[in-house]
Amino acid sequence: MDNQVLITGASGGIGQAIAKAVALAGYTVVAHYNKNAAPVEALAEEIRAAGGSIRTLQFNVRDREQCREVLEKDIAENGTYYGVVTNAGVCADAAFPAMTDEYWDKVIDTNLNGFFNVVHPLVMPLCRKKRGRIITISSVSGVIGNRGQVNYSASKAGLIGATKALATELASRNITVNSIAPGAIDTEMVKDAPLDMILPAIPMKRLGKPEEVAATVVFLLSEGAAYITRQVISVNGGLA
Repeated sequence: MDNQVLITGASGGIGQAIAKAVALAGYTVVAHYNKNAAPVEALAEEIRAAGGSIRTLQFNVRDREQCREVLEKDIAENGTYYGVVTNAGVCADAAFPAMTDEYWDKVIDTNLNGFFNVVHPLVMPLCRKKRGRIITISSVSGVIGNRGQVNYSASKAGLIGATKALATELASRNITVNSIAPGAIDTEMVKDAPLDMILPAIPMKRLGKPEEVAATVVFLLSEGAAYITRQVISVNGGLA
């Protein structure tokens, strides 16, 4: 199969929206989850009922050996992916003086090391294919920094740097590497956020929709985006 797109973190709100949009665009979705299988199984049923193609993979993006083993096995059985969307991520907010070792390590290991753990086993197969798309899901927090999110901002800023550097390495192989930096998106991640403080800072005065992030992913996967690489595309209502 030549149109497979791996989407990590497909159990969350943005990941589910991306998977649906990518499947609707005609790609075969490879939906990743770690512990929460139920929403991904429901997602798979919905996509198949609509005529789309999807299969699921379970692994922990923080476990380097497990990532390599599962991904290499899947490629051996189903072929090299066309696209990779590294969407899996977590936050653990605290003022920096109160930041615990656990909060720091969990966020860096998932958001930044997870990028390496997932993408590294896939790069050489993509290079041999000489065609592909790598899309990282960063954050406005990685662009401007957010109070109480030193760990999250560091992980997402690091992800942007990694994206830009990798883009220069893979451009000659016809592989684009770009990052999408969402702002405040209407998902579970912001359900406890102080919206009375956040919304006034957003010029559009509303939260973003997961589908608006997903539409950007679909564009970057398309042939129309073949000359776009090393870019950070903000989907944030004008916040930054």
